[in-house]
Amino acid sequence: MQYKKLGKSDYQASILGFGCMRLPLLEEAENIKNFFEASMAIDEDKAFEMIDYAIEKGINYFDSAYFYHGGKSERILGKAIKDRRDKLIITTKSPLMIMEKRDDFDRVLDEQLEKLGTDHLNFYLLHGLNRKGWQKCKDLGALEFLDSIQKDGRVIHAGFSFHDDVTIFKEIIDSYDWAICQIQYNLFDENVQAGKEGLKYATSRGVGVVIMEPLRGGRLTDKIPGEVQKIWDAAVPKRTPAEWGLRWVWNHPEVNLVLSGMSTMDQLKENIQIAENAAPESLSSGELETVQKVADTYHRLLKVGCTGCAYCMPCPNEVNIPGIFTLYNDYFMFEHLDRCRTMYNVMMPPEQNASNCIECGECEEKCPQQIEIIETLKDAHDCLYVEGMERR
Repeated sequence: MQYKKLGKSDYQASILGFGCMRLPLLEEAENIKNFFEASMAIDEDKAFEMIDYAIEKGINYFDSAYFYHGGKSERILGKAIKDRRDKLIITTKSPLMIMEKRDDFDRVLDEQLEKLGTDHLNFYLLHGLNRKGWQKCKDLGALEFLDSIQKDGRVIHAGFSFHDDVTIFKEIIDSYDWAICQIQYNLFDENVQAGKEGLKYATSRGVGVVIMEPLRGGRLTDKIPGEVQKIWDAAVPKRTPAEWGLRWVWNHPEVNLVLSGMSTMDQLKENIQIAENAAPESLSSGELETVQKVADTYHRLLKVGCTGCAYCMPCPNEVNIPGIFTLYNDYFMFEHLDRCRTMYNVMMPPEQNASNCIECGECEEKCPQQIEIIETLKDAHDCLYVEGMERR
């Protein structure tokens, strides 16, 4: 495993971090209709096995958050690392979206420390900052809170994760002595949100950069459109889509660490192998041209920019927003018209149908991709719904 100094800290972090957002689930999770409840059905034995293997192979950076897996992610991580906590770099995030007063920050942090089984965090991030959230931070005294927890030792270094445009990103970077920031960056999202401009700006200010969604939640690897696969098949050298995607991110010298939310041991092993051979500025001009062709093709085919993060869930009216958007994208990207319509009309429980949206807007406030979910659900329903198709 390769290591790199992480931002303003003295930590040498593995360039591959273990994201605890997509831990393996029990088989019965597939039969749980409620998306939120299904995400809580973690296969603990497999999760422990994967975390053990990651540590054995040199991964020392683990990232979680208050809401991941319905609040169970932190507790699972805490159980997995209890005998080797001091050897690891543990990061989790403050759920700004539920904070109503200054005291809430301390209460939630103490709850997270208890779940993780530790008396301190190496990094603590304000979660999912955007323009509205940044104003809330200032109104509630979040920056003073960060000062206090670094002073009392509960947190060693402060940072933030981010989902908005580069202008507000720069304002946030310049407003506090951050150790690290966490941004979405991949071959599809090079100029989305903070993007390449934000990546370079953070580095210029001495702020370490942790990359999330390097493969867009698996969307760049799980199902490959035919047009994209032809490009990969013709590429030299031969690599898997995951290797192309991850090596492209690590090709940027500004990147300190790449987080991957791995759900299987095979994914973990592949990513570790890729990390061992990745290096900044190692891709040739021809290889970069190949990646650009793939990115351009995805941009042309993708209907909605959902990464499946499920921040929009649970929907108060049980609409399965990520599932619907997956089918909507598949409909156009893979031309599996009959399959997508069957999945939507027959296999998806009726209460999860997009027509059940009551347009409350809660999902749009939470969406880190800033998708116009309400209108897009209408479009998806118009595309996928077939009147008279029998539902189970």
